[in-house]
Amino acid sequence: MPSKHLTYWLDIASLQNEDGSFSGDIWGEIDTRFSYIAICSLALLQHLGKINVEKAVEYIVSCKNLDGGFGCTPGAESHAGQIFCCVGALAITGYLDHVDKDLLGWWLCERQVKSGGLNGRPEKLPDVCYSWWVLSSLIMIDRVHWIDKKKLINFILDCQDKQNGGISDRPDDAVDVFHTYFGVAGLSLLEYPGLKAIDPAYALPVDVVNKIFLTK
Repeated sequence: MPSKHLTYWLDIASLQNEDGSFSGDIWGEIDTRFSYIAICSLALLQHLGKINVEKAVEYIVSCKNLDGGFGCTPGAESHAGQIFCCVGALAITGYLDHVDKDLLGWWLCERQVKSGGLNGRPEKLPDVCYSWWVLSSLIMIDRVHWIDKKKLINFILDCQDKQNGGISDRPDDAVDVFHTYFGVAGLSLLEYPGLKAIDPAYALPVDVVNKIFLTK
């Protein structure tokens, strides 16, 4: 009987399609989010070599747009969440050279609005969760200095519930676990005092990532 560890990577690897994309399940939906999840998971399991990495990269690159961003499938609109998935996957596999860092960096820094918060697409409201999706991508392409970090920190802190704790998507909205996580993760990327460093590609504390890859 194969171990559970073995079964995990077999299940993930089986979802890769001939064009290098990944399906989310047996029903066949394709999305670059699934590419990231597969690549990230297999890397953490130390079984990345069990898939066709070159084909996976080729598919991700086919989802790159003229604005430098990435969509969920070829030709789909650029979105900050999809950009994180594609840039993160390319960072993990060592293919960040496929990213136009200046063009993408410009698109990402344009996501900062007057309040200091970040949005996911042009003309959308800011949302604390993009403090992760946008910031992590900017860090991976070395363009994080193109945004106003102080204003973003203030925006995230303004979204706190100062009586009961937690962070919301925008000031005065109800808090939830999702936005609390990404708010804290964003503050970590901004080197806010008292927070552990987080890896921008794996979305895990740096010490955890180091333990996985440095421990035999």
